[in-house]
Amino acid sequence: MNKETKQLLAWAQELQAISTAGLFYTKDRFDHERFERIQELAAEMSSCLTDAPFEQIEGLFKQEYVYQTPKIDSRAIIFNDKDEVLLIQEWDGTWAPPGGWCEYNLHPAANTIKEAREEAGLEVDAYRLVAVHDQHIHNKPYQFFYIERFFYLCRMLGAAFTRISKRLTAVGFRWTDCLT
Repeated sequence: MNKETKQLLAWAQELQAISTAGLFYTKDRFDHERFERIQELAAEMSSCLTDAPFEQIEGLFKQEYVYQTPKIDSRAIIFNDKDEVLLIQEWDGTWAPPGGWCEYNLHPAANTIKEAREEAGLEVDAYRLVAVHDQHIHNKPYQFFYIERFFYLCRMLGAAFTRISKRLTAVGFRWTDCLT
């Protein structure tokens, strides 16, 4: 993605965030119509700048009906005694530490513990926050919404693990030098 396209998408993101806040807070029906049109323009811009169809982007935008804030994701970094890290293989073939979207009522550390249990069947202690990454800076492909990812160093409270989640295709300890 070139610099100009990134800038145009950033403006579309800002328009979408402004329209979402406006739709949430406005009491005036005419302003409501204006904010809906701003949201529609942001979806049209995003569709023109990406491969995603307008209807898909518009549907995604309409799901965001409150003041726009970054989405929070938490991940468990779990090493075994061979300095291998526990990774899960997602349905799309990518490998990542166990984790996912933070539940609205869970602190990121508590969410990390829940995700390790759900995705690997492990009971862990999330004892140290080791990194917070901004999705736009540290990961590809480009994501429309801002995502902040919290990484917690975890210790296993039990040594056996099983794959629980149906959306995962594999789970296990793997040697990786990307975390060192």
